[in-house]
Amino acid sequence: MTGSLELGVAQQLWLKAGLNHVNVSQAAADLKQFCLQIAQHDSLLTGVSSSTNSFRPQKVCSFL
Repeated sequence: MTGSLELGVAQQLWLKAGLNHVNVSQAAADLKQFCLQIAQHDSLLTGVSSSTNSFRPQKVCSFL
């Protein structure tokens, strides 16, 4: 059982060694830049106009 456990740890180390590592400050800067780029298209930030809101109930006009 110890041999298979050591093999699993070795495989994990090889996988991690092949990953590209990024500094936290660089990742945060990239994330901030991405958020600023898509902010103008984000409905939570800009709101949804009533004419394009598909979740708003349709108004029914009826004559009596």
